[in-house]
Amino acid sequence: MSAPAAPPDLHGILVIDKPLGMTSMRVVERVRYRARKARTGHAGTLDPLATGVLVVAIGRATKSIDRLMAGEKRYETAIDLSAFTTTDDSEGERTEVASPAPTLDAVRAACSRWVGEVMQRPPAFSAIKVQGRRSYDLARSGEARELAARPVMIHGIEIDAYDFPMLSLRVHCGKGTYIRSLARDLGTALGTGGHCRSIRRTQVGIYGIGQAIRMDDLPESIVQGMLRPVPA
Repeated sequence: MSAPAAPPDLHGILVIDKPLGMTSMRVVERVRYRARKARTGHAGTLDPLATGVLVVAIGRATKSIDRLMAGEKRYETAIDLSAFTTTDDSEGERTEVASPAPTLDAVRAACSRWVGEVMQRPPAFSAIKVQGRRSYDLARSGEARELAARPVMIHGIEIDAYDFPMLSLRVHCGKGTYIRSLARDLGTALGTGGHCRSIRRTQVGIYGIGQAIRMDDLPESIVQGMLRPVPA
């Protein structure tokens, strides 16, 4: 049975806690169906292997997606310093790096180098378009390109735990920052490997993980009272 048409007043923001393994577009598709086919979009992709805050705009709120995407973001990540991978996360083929464990002071110094406006090279496995094709499609077909570095803003990096080869960080950053690239770049700076074992986004703009609803808890029909207003 097809979903009924959306009422004209169904619009606003739904904050989803994206589960592991699901694409951001799959989340949007499920929300769209439960919002009775209202126009729906998200404000910033999360990789399938990342979890956490995915801001979904419904109805007239989709006009604010670009503005929502420009908001600052916060992440928690666990980085494995023992190897690089082709995807900069645990899904890719590993290249082991034999190196002594860096000291905590060395790790702090490396992190500090990546705070501020920095030039960052996006992962080959990313949604960036190269001559009309997604970079991840090129990479999967064996035509991986090294993407050009671009400026991003990283406001702060905090070390939560360090027990080589595992490093846990909290990252506060701006639009377009790739946490996978940060893991790779830290590994390069330390003379170790570097890839993300896990990534969790905890905030996008004013929307935090405490406001998010799990996909398993999403009702069959989304009603206006569930939606948050678009910030002014």
